[in-house]
Amino acid sequence: MSEIQSYGCFVNGVWAPARSGRTVEVLDPATGKVLAHIARGEKTDVDAAVQAAQRALPAWADCPPVQRARVLSNIARRIAQEQDRLARLESQDTGKPLKQAQADAVAAARFFEYYAGVADKVLGTSIPLGQEFFDFTVREPLGVTAQIVPWNYPLQIASRGLAPALATGNTIVMKPAELACLSVLELTRICHEEGLPVGVLNVVPGLGHEAGAALAAHPDVNLVVFTGSVATGAAVMRAASDNIVPVLLELGGKSPNIVLADADLDAAVPTLLKAAFPNSGQTCSAGSRILVQRQAHAALIERLRAGLDGLTVGAGLQDPDIGPLVSRNQQQKVQDYISIGRDEGVEVIGGGRVLEGANLDAGNFVLPTLLDQARAGMRVHQEEIFGPVLTIAQFDDLEEAAALANGTEYGLVAGIWGRDVGATHRLAQKVKAGQVFVNCYGAGGGVELPFGGYRKSGFGREKGLDALLSYTQVKNICVRIDR
Repeated sequence: MSEIQSYGCFVNGVWAPARSGRTVEVLDPATGKVLAHIARGEKTDVDAAVQAAQRALPAWADCPPVQRARVLSNIARRIAQEQDRLARLESQDTGKPLKQAQADAVAAARFFEYYAGVADKVLGTSIPLGQEFFDFTVREPLGVTAQIVPWNYPLQIASRGLAPALATGNTIVMKPAELACLSVLELTRICHEEGLPVGVLNVVPGLGHEAGAALAAHPDVNLVVFTGSVATGAAVMRAASDNIVPVLLELGGKSPNIVLADADLDAAVPTLLKAAFPNSGQTCSAGSRILVQRQAHAALIERLRAGLDGLTVGAGLQDPDIGPLVSRNQQQKVQDYISIGRDEGVEVIGGGRVLEGANLDAGNFVLPTLLDQARAGMRVHQEEIFGPVLTIAQFDDLEEAAALANGTEYGLVAGIWGRDVGATHRLAQKVKAGQVFVNCYGAGGGVELPFGGYRKSGFGREKGLDALLSYTQVKNICVRIDR
């Protein structure tokens, strides 16, 4: 972006400033410079957006599914056409390496493509009750869905919520994060230009405690979808509970990669590092803990040190391995956790400091860091750091490995590495996580794989066919047949 852009609210098919006239600056996390001004939407803007979504709901819900599918297919095609521009915008806005932003753009198109393919296959069932009754079920849209999108994966997470909601006939009011949201606003433009009817998608930028809080508490919203921190997720759930509205929550994680003594370390280590540091570790599903069987610890540390030394750090558009953190506050939080780790007695390997000089002082950089000799009970082992920090703890047997893996308040993703199929399978059964990968971690964008957490990682499932359950409700119809 060569010039500062301005974005308003998108309500009822029209871009307009917030009613207060106020705006928020969006900063480049690599330079601290202003990228854009976005509308600072508030309660009145949210009210107007919800009313527009309500008005659009009957026609969109009644629209033949095949027609909804065609609109989603058009959106998918358009995202694919503009993926390079969207990726560059996402990289500069969030700070993530360009290749990671490119993967996000590919996944965004895939979400719309995938749910276009199932929009006309959301089926009910018939229930046999004998000759006197004909009983069947149908799945209906919930209605107006509120979607509160985080700053770390704005394009991908907006798409994973929009596509299934639209496929099943819901309308949407979306509140993107103020720290990074420009790709969401461009996605909104694409959806409108590719035939999404007026009022079906409305977007209100702004601050979380203003626009986000008003949206979560709005009495005319029928589902609240939120991705973010546990604390904010709890606040969203409390607000929705006043209106007896369901919530779909994807919250924090402290996901382990369990490395058994017989694991192929040469094959595992590149993935372990890649899993730990996506988007500079600002990823809820990041493999931010390694649990290694004691016999393999020394060999693993040697390979991790070498891998860490080979990682590059820089602005996202330079396509390094590690980009800046999203804000100064996030940079300070990560530094504080590294200090906590030192006080707790871990060994800091590599990194452990901010990146300065070479015109990088204005950016929010922290070098990738390993914290070895972590133990159960340490804060750096238990708490989500959300930065380029990987903790390493040791275990002796499978029971201890499972206990360590399950010993946090989270349960989002886990990886298991080893050649013994029986051992890896037993661990996969014992680990409490929504996704468990064996000798891998992730599967591309994972569009087809149901994604969600145990415990404080949230509940409900996004992605895959299971997401359709979150965006529909079941109606049973029973007809008595006269004989």
